[in-house]
Formats: sequence, C-alpha cells, structure tokens
Amino acid sequence: MKNRLVIGADIGGTNTALGLVNERGEIISEMKFSTRAFDKPQGLVAALSDEIKSRLIEVGHDDALCGMGVGAPNGNINTGMVEQAPNLIWPGNVDLRTMFHNALDVPVVLTNDANAAAIGEMLYGAAKGMRNFVIITIGTGLGSGIVVNGELLYGHTGFAGEIGHTISVPGGRLCTCGRRGCLEAYVSARGMKQTAMEHLTAYKQSSTLRDIPFENLSPKQIAQAAQAGDQIAAGIYSYTGEVLGRHLADTVAYLSPEAIFLYGGIASAGDLLLAPTRKALEANVLPIFRGRTHVELSNLHGKSAGILGAAALAWKTFCVK
Repeated sequence: MKNRLVIGADIGGTNTALGLVNERGEIISEMKFSTRAFDKPQGLVAALSDEIKSRLIEVGHDDALCGMGVGAPNGNINTGMVEQAPNLIWPGNVDLRTMFHNALDVPVVLTNDANAAAIGEMLYGAAKGMRNFVIITIGTGLGSGIVVNGELLYGHTGFAGEIGHTISVPGGRLCTCGRRGCLEAYVSARGMKQTAMEHLTAYKQSSTLRDIPFENLSPKQIAQAAQAGDQIAAGIYSYTGEVLGRHLADTVAYLSPEAIFLYGGIASAGDLLLAPTRKALEANVLPIFRGRTHVELSNLHGKSAGILGAAALAWKTFCVK
C-alpha cells in the first residue's frame, strides 16, 4: 500500500505555494506560482491542478491522495469560499473548495491563510505544545491566526482573527478593505512602501532608497538598506514595529497569549522589526500582562508554514480515522 499524501496550498495576494505532504509532515514536492498572473480564479485552479497531477505521477503517488487543504485570504472554513478578499484581484465570492474538488476529485477543506499558518506553527513549529498563541502573517497584507485553549478560533462566521482590519490609526490611511486606519495599512508590504514615501519626503538625509523607483521598492530592499546603516530605512522599520507593537498590546489584553509569532517576508528582517515591536508592546500593555507574552519569529520561515498548516488541516479533516 502506498503512503498517503495530502495537498497543502497557501494562496497569498502575491504568490501561491503548493506542496505534496506525507503523514510525517514532510513536503516531498513543492511548487510556486504568481497569484497575480491569473486574472480569474479558474486559471489558477487549472494551473495548480495540472501541476499537482504531474507531480503525483512523477513521485509515484498518483493514486494515494486523500485530501487537500487550502489557506487563502478571507477563506471561510464554513462555506469553503474566499469572500470579498481585499488583497486578491478576483472580486466577490469565489468557491475555491468546489473548484479544486471538481478539478482533482478529492475532498477539499479551505480556511484563512493565516489560520493555516497557525496550524503549521502549532504542529511543526515553535508553538508546539502551546495552547494559547497568536501568529501574525505579514506580506501583501496582514493576517492573524488565533489559538485559544489548544483550538483554532474561527468564531460564529468563520472569520475570527482579522486583526489586520482592526483600526490602529483612527482616520488614517485608506486600507484595501475600504476603511481608514487599519493595522494592515501600516504593517504590510503596501504599508511599508507608503511609510517609505512619507519618510523620504519628511527627512532630508541621504538614503539609497531615493535611487529606487517607488513602484519597485520592496520591504526586502528597505531591510537591506537598514542593515547597511541607512537611517531612513531603519526608521521605516522602527515606525512599522512601533505601530505593530502598540496594536499587539491590545491583542494581549483580550487574549493573554503565551506568545505572538511573526511570520512572512517582512518578519524575516528579524530584529529590525522585532526590537521596536517588543518595545512598543511592553510600553503599552497593561501592567498585569507585562513581560508575560513573548514576541518571536516563527521558526518555520523558509519551511512553508502555510503549506504545512493547510496540509495538516486536510489530514485532520479527511485522513485520520
């Protein structure tokens, strides 16, 4: 009998990662796609499904697939739909669960991409053994997965955990969701680009960032400049961490997690983001919580937490008897 496999898919606003995962949580084949290369979800589903079928045959497991887990922005585990996702180019509600099921003829479970990352962190990462923690995923937007008493929090509608769309700066920047001042408008790739523009305008110091066209500027370039001693670049990360830490102080007040993990490309800047985030959290949190919640990097950076989490959800839902 062949070893069983599941598919884990991590669909982000910019990129999509896909993996075939075995029962030990090992990714035996991994693929990456540009989400934005497909102006319709049907195109992405068709491309991913064709690649999955090809890889299954390639690794000799074409008849051993028992399910698929999908993490996507605004993915609703109750409906199987991506609903009004502000960071995807597809408008309205998209029934990804049915699309993948029809394309692959396997059962499919879908949840928010940050929830998938939380499951991956809980089973394979630094949160193993923790019963109360939060993961903050920072990329095109800002997502969060919340685990309370050992269970992922979905809430009444299936959408619990939208910390990125809670108000951080009243009347502030316009967010992709249509409201003003959301945390995501400040702590995300888009938010950091806007902070960069504001800082480059407000401060007159020399900066290598001035030589980069705004449309090409990325958090990675800002981090590289900061690490090379660029003071404006360092200030951009300091401001981003300050906004995040101040907001996380409220998160601690109503959840009291053991730890908050930061995950995603922006978090990979390490202490550039961690240090101001920790400082702002401790400066703003209630005294009864001070020093009791650790802010750390996910230790699944480079290990595809989104894929592993989506795959683990599929194992739990379909494959464990």
